Amino acid sequence: MTSTSYIADNWYWMVAAGASGALLLWQQVKEGATAGGLSPAMAVQLINKERAQVIDVCEPAEFAAAHVAGAKNIPLGDIASGKGLPGNKKLPLVVVCAAGSRSAKAVAQLKAMGYENAQSLGGGLKAWREANLPIDKA
Repeated sequence: MTSTSYIADNWYWMVAAGASGALLLWQQVKEGATAGGLSPAMAVQLINKERAQVIDVCEPAEFAAAHVAGAKNIPLGDIASGKGLPGNKKLPLVVVCAAGSRSAKAVAQLKAMGYENAQSLGGGLKAWREANLPIDKA
């Protein structure tokens, strides 16, 4: 009977588990902060049924190029000031950016400010466009 360690005997299983975990992590990183965000269809329902306000946190030049129809531009850097945000903190907010990562950061700030119904549009304006939903240009 040989005395070898468990790791030495089962190294290939450990490599497989590590590779599997790395692939899952890579997928999450590649998708950015879109996981858990609203789908475009869910955002439309919030806008139509609950009169949610759309807040675009892109920079003004990006907003001017294209944005969700009816969105209000408040760049991410200006969110903390509260300027331009609705006075009613119970109003649902759909927060949008180009791809979903900035809007997730904005939602965290908004929730800290008391806007508990703020949600990020998963995939951002890119996902909105892919769903063939209306876009405005300034």
